[in-house]
Amino acid sequence: MKKAGNRKMQTAAAAVVLALGLAACGSGTEQVSNSKDGVTKVAVAHTQNYYPYDYVDENGNAEGYEVAVLKAVDELLPQYEFEYTGTTDDDLLIGVESGKYDIGTKGIWWTQERTKNYVFPKHYIGTSIVGLMIRTEDADRFTDLESFAREGGTLVPLAPQNAQYTIIENYNKNHPDNQITLIAADQFSNADSYQWVREGRYDALFAIKTSYEANVVSESGEYHDYADELTFITYEAIPTWPLFNSKDQELADAYDEAWEQLEADGTLEALAQQYFGYSLFEMVPEGYQIGDEL
Repeated sequence: MKKAGNRKMQTAAAAVVLALGLAACGSGTEQVSNSKDGVTKVAVAHTQNYYPYDYVDENGNAEGYEVAVLKAVDELLPQYEFEYTGTTDDDLLIGVESGKYDIGTKGIWWTQERTKNYVFPKHYIGTSIVGLMIRTEDADRFTDLESFAREGGTLVPLAPQNAQYTIIENYNKNHPDNQITLIAADQFSNADSYQWVREGRYDALFAIKTSYEANVVSESGEYHDYADELTFITYEAIPTWPLFNSKDQELADAYDEAWEQLEADGTLEALAQQYFGYSLFEMVPEGYQIGDEL
């Protein structure tokens, strides 16, 4: 991160109080100046077309739910100035790891492997809601994963490297007497999945709700013609996280403090409603802790 002066000036009192409150947090980043002029630039990377999480709008501006949360966080941290860059998935991950970016956000799920290269904050930024996309005519037969397994529903194959595969795998571990047949696919994604479910080749696709909404519900979606024939059943919400460079523990701690205020005053819920039209948090498993299995 690079120092910049005489920008984003707020009251001296606010800057001093917040800076002192964060002084004891973490040890990775350089010390933030306590003076009213001391502002540290933070390079934030986000994906360009993951609507509505993170994207670049028609005017070239950073937009999306996760971007909006980080902008709200920034407003509570006068000692920092966030600057946003839309980029590719690979550049985001490599860039945060190398220090090119301080923060990266793209609907990221926690994995143990990622903790080796990045700092995860205590608080997630949003969620990915996952579940079954089925034929509408089967909505009475399949109401959740348990009934899908009990009725012998067939699932579109999932690639083992796909996080959805892990969720079904863990469901089977927790339901040894009522398992879903899980077939490994050769490819990470298959463009024919929606058609396969509609035609009856398989009974369901385990997917992220926003993908279903973009492909089926949206009038511009590739499979919108099937909107009356396909239905989504929510399973649960998987927390998504911003990644921090390994030297940015102090910044992650500051993010956590700001997040707690945004959660308490209703800002996070309001932004979820603004960008998604529904709550992102109601379906998070009760008692979820970072590190829990998907």
